[in-house]
Amino acid sequence: MTVPTAITGEHAPVSLVTGASRGIGAASALRLAALGHHLLLTARNEIALTDIAQQCQLAGAASTLVLPCDLTDQASVMQLFNQIKQQHQKLDHLINAAGMMQDSMLGMTRLSDLQALFSLNVMASYQCCQLAARLMMRQKQGNIVNLASKVGESGAIGQSAYAASKAAISGLTKALAKELGPFGIRVNAVAPGFIETDLTAHYSDAQKQQLCQQISLGRTGQADEVAAVIQFLCSTDASYISGQVMAVDGGFSV
Repeated sequence: MTVPTAITGEHAPVSLVTGASRGIGAASALRLAALGHHLLLTARNEIALTDIAQQCQLAGAASTLVLPCDLTDQASVMQLFNQIKQQHQKLDHLINAAGMMQDSMLGMTRLSDLQALFSLNVMASYQCCQLAARLMMRQKQGNIVNLASKVGESGAIGQSAYAASKAAISGLTKALAKELGPFGIRVNAVAPGFIETDLTAHYSDAQKQQLCQQISLGRTGQADEVAAVIQFLCSTDASYISGQVMAVDGGFSV
């Protein structure tokens, strides 16, 4: 594998990162910034987004544009992509990193919680894929990376709703890879295991220790370790990879 190098000037890739204010989204934005991408950063928290945008600019981004958006609001997402079209007239990469997690046993899961999970994890990701694909089809090339989950692949006690939403992302990724491939658009997903982010901050040390006993590497993962795989999927080294759900779980799936 070659060492990634920055592409500068008008030929720099244009990349949209959702959920860019924290966790895997923020880590991915910083990695793409170091390669000189034009970055479009979206999340609900404008203050946190602005902070990440400043870090990305210092890291070497060709440009950064903060686009606060509630991705569960369909009209707002439409406006977001209209801004992207007006600003850059193209989109090379979409990183669908926005998401939420809900822990609850089946009998205790409220339908409103299930709806909230699917609204952000599935519906928002689907709409972003749809609108990104329209831009990418015009240019006959593009790359989409979705955030699936190890839980979506194998299930977990007390996470049936979350697992269902992430399993949907795995299916969506494979379907879109087949549908969009003829247009030169690659679609892949990463399926993280237990990663130290805000989404997992509520786990106790005892719970983490118990989980680590099931992980071959014996430790939890970091957001940047997932972002490294996303960076690879955005590179020319991954030019013949599409339709894959790549586990980043420290050997949990072994």
